[in-house]
Amino acid sequence: MNSKSDNNTVFIAFISIVATIGGFLFGFDSGVINGTVDGLQSAFNSDSAGTGFNVASMLLGCAVGAFFAGRLADKYGRKSILIVAALFFLVSAWGSGIASTSPEFIFYRILGGLAVGAASVMAPAYISEVAPAAYRGMLTTVQQVAIITGLFVAFVSNYLLAKFAGVSTAEFWLGYEAWRWMFWIELAPASLFLVALLFIPESPRFLMVSGRSTEALEVLTKLYGEASALLKIDEIKGSLAADAHQPRLSDLIDDNSGKVRNIVWIGIGLATFQQLVGINVVFYYGAVLWQAVGFSESDALLINIISGAVSIAACLITIAVIDKIGRKPLLKWGSIAMATTLGLMVVAFSNSATGENGDLIMGNWGTLALVSANAYVFFFNMSWGPVMWVMLGEMFPNQIRGSGLAVSGLFQWSSNFVITMTFPIMLAGIGLAGAYGFYALSAAISAIFVINYVYETKGIELEDMKG
Repeated sequence: MNSKSDNNTVFIAFISIVATIGGFLFGFDSGVINGTVDGLQSAFNSDSAGTGFNVASMLLGCAVGAFFAGRLADKYGRKSILIVAALFFLVSAWGSGIASTSPEFIFYRILGGLAVGAASVMAPAYISEVAPAAYRGMLTTVQQVAIITGLFVAFVSNYLLAKFAGVSTAEFWLGYEAWRWMFWIELAPASLFLVALLFIPESPRFLMVSGRSTEALEVLTKLYGEASALLKIDEIKGSLAADAHQPRLSDLIDDNSGKVRNIVWIGIGLATFQQLVGINVVFYYGAVLWQAVGFSESDALLINIISGAVSIAACLITIAVIDKIGRKPLLKWGSIAMATTLGLMVVAFSNSATGENGDLIMGNWGTLALVSANAYVFFFNMSWGPVMWVMLGEMFPNQIRGSGLAVSGLFQWSSNFVITMTFPIMLAGIGLAGAYGFYALSAAISAIFVINYVYETKGIELEDMKG
């Protein structure tokens, strides 16, 4: 369409970065729970199943938030939903730290989940709708860098707070335990997100779908220059001509066959497999996992920091190559690499013994487990971590993007909830080897899914996406 030189690159980068603060909060809110598990057990006197629900409760909100954000964004706009998400992040961060009972904590975590779910689908969709096709993948991948950075900052702040307090359950500033402060750290970036959102425009494609073509032209002119903006307006009009009505959920059904469109099933598959490989077990239960292997709480939290740094490095590689080699190769080889590294973790855990205190005795196998786990995190964040969100943000035609994201996001976070909720139960029942064996099998199946069903979207304009 337009050359890169026509684009207001600085402005496009600015609004993309603002949108990705939502990704940072998504990551921070997801990772902060990692260092608070002991505090939650102590404060609320919960058993393993109760703790699992306290940890996973946010994900129920995420599923609902992702579903309704996609739908509401078609009615009220991408920017408006992101502003609501920012407000929810603020309330959730404060409430999670001040909660005195388990039900109160769960309420605030679900509220945070609504925000995370909304940000998870809206940030990549917004970026896709303002970024030129030539480097849309790169800019959308920045969302995953933000997510991982949020996780990384959460791990670092958890580690430092626990270190300065002695343990996460010890009293810290103003008489409150360190684990409560872990949640309150989030108030700063959430405030920044809310203020920054006031300085970005609404998505031009949403404005066009809403019949606000004059506003859309103004935004597109600021993004791409006047000549390219006029061409893009015509392209968007053409893509919407066949479906002149307002977007609705029923658009996901093919009018001719009466069945759910194939593109929707592909979105659901991508969203679900990203969770079935077990990545969030590492994110949410990393400290618990490494304590089970025999590390101290302090060492386990430090390992989380290493994993976060590895993740950021992987995402930076993806940013450099995604618009050159495409999305599908990254997904395929990522699946194969994850299946391999997860399989090695199964071997390591299978050769461990259980001590009298219940901890695993890994011996020389501990090194293999640690290296394989970090390699697994690296390959995930070079492939399925960012690329799944890139695909969901760009693969749906304009008319069904909000609805397609809504359904895919619902499946993504529902799968996340199931995996997170069942891990403590699997740990007690079939052990680490059994749990990671399931994740390894899922990774292998995901490779077959990509090879057979996923198509390439590299360099294709959003107006040319087929449903």
